[in-house]
Amino acid sequence: MALPPSDRSAPSKSEEQAAAQQDVFLREVDDALREDELKSILTRYGKPIGGAIAVGLLALAGYLYWDNSTKQAAGERSEQAIIALDKLDAGNTGAALADLDQLTKDGSDGSKAAAAMTRAAILVQQGKPEDAAKAFAAISADTGVPQAYRDLATIREVSLRFDAMQPQQVVDKLKPLAVPGNPWFGSAGELVGMAYLKMGKPDQAGPLFAAIGKNTEVPGTLRTRMRQVAGQLGYDAGSDDAVNLVTAQQ
Repeated sequence: MALPPSDRSAPSKSEEQAAAQQDVFLREVDDALREDELKSILTRYGKPIGGAIAVGLLALAGYLYWDNSTKQAAGERSEQAIIALDKLDAGNTGAALADLDQLTKDGSDGSKAAAAMTRAAILVQQGKPEDAAKAFAAISADTGVPQAYRDLATIREVSLRFDAMQPQQVVDKLKPLAVPGNPWFGSAGELVGMAYLKMGKPDQAGPLFAAIGKNTEVPGTLRTRMRQVAGQLGYDAGSDDAVNLVTAQQ
């Protein structure tokens, strides 16, 4: 049976590449702040950073699918979900998609949503980002889908379309999720912060990055990255001031 992702697994090549891109980004931010060229950096590194976010969310979508499937009542749908994951792990994408399509038709609301999320994530892997974005947008708009999946789908859609969207559109879509206490605070907040930087508002991006960096509910790798970026922007992720400012801006 497919197992959920483990934090102890060795980093994949894509994760190593994303980490290297983030290191370069941080160095460039430092230079840009001194040279007032932040807009240029965002143009150069917006897509790699969005890609890194997409990689992390893809893993999370896979875990949500596994978690939902294994907690269903014993029966045909649960078995079908596990078999689809096993086929996907084995690289048999076509057969996995067929099983996922069946689940989106016959499963419970949770299994339908998880199957649709995983199917959309496969489109990303296949190099079809716009098709994937449309699929995530459809999940987000479906009022019959559990809210946790709708929120995740919204983040996935925005991460895929980030470069093509106006910064204010990103803020409008994700700001309700980019608040302390929301389970998607870190992922949504990172994208909102990047949008603020594109708008030339480091005074709003910095406190948000710092608040994410301080939040113990956010995954450790994201917290570390956000603390570094916040520091480069002149904000201390160890101070309560950043969290208070973000809360006041909501």
